[in-house]
Amino acid sequence: MPDVHSQRLNLMAEQSVIGAILLTDRCLPEVERALHPTDFRLEGDRALYEAALALERDGDRIDSVTILDRAQKMGAQVSRQYVLELMELTPTAANVMEYVKLVKEESLRAALMEAADRIREGVEGREPPSAVLSAAGQRLDDLASQSSLGRLVTPADGFLAFFRQRDAVEAGDARGYVCTGYMALDELLGGGMLNSGLYLLAARPGMGKTTLALNIADRVAQTDPVLFVSLEMDTEQLAAKRISRETGISANKLLMQPLTDPEEVKVSQAAKSLASLAFYSNDAPTVTVDDIGALARSIVGLRLIVVDYFGKILPPAASRRAGRVEYTTEISGALKNLARTLRVPILTLCQLNREVEGRQIKRPQLSDLRDTGALEQDADGVIFLYREDYYADRSTVDPNVPSLLEVDLAKNRHGGVGSCKLAFSLASSRITGMSYRRPKREEIPEQFRLGEEF
Repeated sequence: MPDVHSQRLNLMAEQSVIGAILLTDRCLPEVERALHPTDFRLEGDRALYEAALALERDGDRIDSVTILDRAQKMGAQVSRQYVLELMELTPTAANVMEYVKLVKEESLRAALMEAADRIREGVEGREPPSAVLSAAGQRLDDLASQSSLGRLVTPADGFLAFFRQRDAVEAGDARGYVCTGYMALDELLGGGMLNSGLYLLAARPGMGKTTLALNIADRVAQTDPVLFVSLEMDTEQLAAKRISRETGISANKLLMQPLTDPEEVKVSQAAKSLASLAFYSNDAPTVTVDDIGALARSIVGLRLIVVDYFGKILPPAASRRAGRVEYTTEISGALKNLARTLRVPILTLCQLNREVEGRQIKRPQLSDLRDTGALEQDADGVIFLYREDYYADRSTVDPNVPSLLEVDLAKNRHGGVGSCKLAFSLASSRITGMSYRRPKREEIPEQFRLGEEF
């Protein structure tokens, strides 16, 4: 608990802030960027501050007389004598931001104490720990953002941050972004996915979204921790797809059929290698953005979050009665805020609707995202996947022969757009960057032809 002296000092700082505003309205814009009315503990100070803000919004004259008059009209019990005392307490407004700092710090201390009490109540009340963690994480994120609220970035500060980024790039430090591991795609992105960026990987079901996302996640996890939030596949299915890529044995066989002794050896070696990667996943079929945040904060040094997929994220309970566009917009904004808070890119998979199938040209385009609320607007990058053989007669497509996967960067907030081509092995979930020409049937070795065992 703070001592009496500290409490008195904090109240004097609060009163001095209001006194400074009463002396001159020139300091109000700077104070407004840093303090919210709820930061004031004394009801009279809060009322005078709200009155000053109301006058500013209305474009009216701001001085001690008009502030007192507006406060009284708003129902506050504030006297002329109290206003005079505040002005006498504050001989100059020159030090107002020093007072503001003291007020903000005390407000945050009080909020932290409240958050700690809420955690204790949740634990003692036998609430699910995951719910307590999620609520606490969200509250702490809010307080963290409030702690820097109102800091005006000067022109010098802005360019200093930019040149720090440039220095890191020149020194070969790519910590400002995360490479996908696919050179052609990283070149399109300008190097990789920027920290704090929200990236969307969108396609029709079965086009290869999860496979590409897993390939990217494993490439990043070779050096840095990754969180892969899977809302479509169980843990064992994810593991099977990853092992399939390493061994060439189909995921279906890995999950449902006996293996030969040589295959068992391959699987064991692949599992051991993959287990050494910093690849973390979840075991819940449904999550909210707050849940994702709680999982992410538990991983030290996290560099990438992958969410498979957007349509399976639960909206907050209070929003579930709203229309689809409304709650998807809220989820989209929450994902973007989470990326900025954690300063890691979030790669979110998105399933395109069936309307694509009805078009003569079936390549996806940005208008296909119109049912996802503000996701396209919030995204720093939108990546579409397309395979021509996806729409071909399935009997003519050999899963053992690499398929041409077209990767289209349709939106890039920080650079240009364009496309590249990858080779996708449907049988083994392996995606590689390479020059590709689909072979004619007679060019395919007999053991790899349709209907033959791989």
